[in-house]
Amino acid sequence: MIEDSSNLVKGQILKVDLSLVQDRLPSKLIIQLKKDPIGTLVGWKMVDGNSFGLVLRFNDGSVNWFFEEELSLVESF
Repeated sequence: MIEDSSNLVKGQILKVDLSLVQDRLPSKLIIQLKKDPIGTLVGWKMVDGNSFGLVLRFNDGSVNWFFEEELSLVESF
């Protein structure tokens, strides 16, 4: 889980924790994430007054945002 995204830089590889997102995402996206939950950080999104979402680009070219706590840093493949 990422607790502070201020230390991240664009281009870092992150993994979506499916157990934390299944209740809020459309089924089509869940199916895609089950195949490949790894994405590249491309930016940040203000999601409310005091937290950020992280915007990821996936290998299929799609872009989606997630809360910090729904992601983890991938050290290496």
